[in-house]
Amino acid sequence: MKSSKFATFFISAGICILLCGCGKGSDGNGTVVLKAGFSTNGSDPRVVATEQFKKEVEEKTEGRVQIEIHPDSELGADSDLIKGVVNGTVDITASSAGNFASYEPNVGISAFPFLFDGFEDAWEFVDGSVETKAESGLEAYNIKVLAHYDNGFRCVTTSDKVGPINSVADMDGLVIRTPENQIVMQTMLLLGATPKVLPFNEVYDALKNGTFDAQENPIPVIYNNNLYEVQSNLAITNHSYDVMLFVIRQDVWDKLSEEDQKILEEAARNAEDTDRELIKNQTEEYVQKLEEAGMNITYPDLEEFRKATESAITYFRDSYDADLLKLLR
Repeated sequence: MKSSKFATFFISAGICILLCGCGKGSDGNGTVVLKAGFSTNGSDPRVVATEQFKKEVEEKTEGRVQIEIHPDSELGADSDLIKGVVNGTVDITASSAGNFASYEPNVGISAFPFLFDGFEDAWEFVDGSVETKAESGLEAYNIKVLAHYDNGFRCVTTSDKVGPINSVADMDGLVIRTPENQIVMQTMLLLGATPKVLPFNEVYDALKNGTFDAQENPIPVIYNNNLYEVQSNLAITNHSYDVMLFVIRQDVWDKLSEEDQKILEEAARNAEDTDRELIKNQTEEYVQKLEEAGMNITYPDLEEFRKATESAITYFRDSYDADLLKLLR
């Protein structure tokens, strides 16, 4: 009887040791498996860059840190993915800065209309002190920013029924899909459109069945997700720059060794470079590809669009830090 009890004890203890040996962090005693979720498909630059990040991290940590990549909204839409980082069900994601605004409003500051003349101008801003200050409140929500991916400059596409956009007047009454980004929505309102929020993974079907007249996204997103199949016209409005925050759960980060934190930081910077290069190149190349795919491309007078949206900063004066808005002006 005693030997049976001892056998049971040692079996139980052995199981406990096996279970407890996993997931202790990256201190050499266990493997950390991180789930990275994205709303877009595997050809999107944010996913491509994160595949590079995964490879570099796994090689340099010798497998102590492993990353599972889930594209195509497998783990949810953008708002679900960010919420997952906050509550601990998703470890890593990359999403437009404005999508984090429900937690920290200031983080969407780079999305104000017509702030930047080009990519280098935008990158200088998001790598600088204003953006750092804007993001500082995210730590309270378990969000650590690893890098600033790029999503490009947002442009408007429309259906055959609506026709092309050549002026602000053509935006009047347009039912347009936007992300859950208050600045982008207000920009569309100032242009006379009617913005409505819809998760990205539902956009293609909604455009196909005519629920929306239009949508707005950066050119690489439009091409990589085949939106040209359900939209006939593309207007190069470049109305809002779309920086993407590449983030990790703060509580997961805190459990990593200092050595592994440095590895992740370096890999994130390298992935950032890859993502930015892809976005810049695709923005330049894909306009022609979209035209070859049958889209009608227009180039409206952006000064007219800029004047129509210049009150956006004033509209949000009570929502954003006054010092940040002063620096932005």
